[in-house]
Amino acid sequence: MIGAGQDFAFKVLTPNWTELPKHVRAFSTLRSGGVSAGVYGNAQGQKGLNLGDHVSDDLELVQTNRRLLNATLPSDVIFLSQVHGNIVTEAETLQRGTNADAVVSVTPGLVCAVLTADCLPVLFTDELGTIVAAAHAGWRGLAGGILENTVKEMRQKGAGEIVAWMGPAIGANKFEVGQDVYDVFTRQSEIAAKFFVKIASENSDSKGQKYLADIYQLARLALDRVGVSRVYGGDFCTVSEADKFYSYRRDGVTGRMASLIWIDPAK
Repeated sequence: MIGAGQDFAFKVLTPNWTELPKHVRAFSTLRSGGVSAGVYGNAQGQKGLNLGDHVSDDLELVQTNRRLLNATLPSDVIFLSQVHGNIVTEAETLQRGTNADAVVSVTPGLVCAVLTADCLPVLFTDELGTIVAAAHAGWRGLAGGILENTVKEMRQKGAGEIVAWMGPAIGANKFEVGQDVYDVFTRQSEIAAKFFVKIASENSDSKGQKYLADIYQLARLALDRVGVSRVYGGDFCTVSEADKFYSYRRDGVTGRMASLIWIDPAK
């Protein structure tokens, strides 16, 4: 669901898991509503809410955007240094510059967040809202087990039934990959082959074969392997929906959106 909401000065995308506890709060930002300009603005040439400080945007503008974001949150976000790996860290001990691609929290008011612009953000909570997490899953992290490791960490901390929401990522009709990516996933599971579509090519060399990959279904497959079946989202395409989302695949130089989740300390 996209809306401004009473707490926001910018529009956000909220998970459609309405039956979960109200004290779990979560959303993904869109590209509109901040102070960044040019390629970091919105699709109409107006200012944008770029939250990435590693994409050559004016750092003062990025910090202003982050202040706008933090004004809506119970604590300032500490963003991960994302490396397309499978390391999960804890919000309670997180420091700036920590290399990780997922963060878990059991403490009310501590925000878990990841940055994306085509990669898949996945937000997690257990059914009772006692533990939350955010994971960044590009294809490398997804193949490397970042989602499985996040679920494992949550369960080690006492999570009950886990629910996941897949935020905005590159859609199945736009995610062109090579034979190497196909091979990585199909070696892990024969079922994964269902989520790749061959693209016609004049190159008869099998190493030159291209595919369209469905990152949402590959993520569902990974989550299913660890017993997470209540999975929501997967309805957007960052490449196709330029009015809403930044996309590295589409634009090259572009901004980053945040997907965030926390346990509301006031509830």
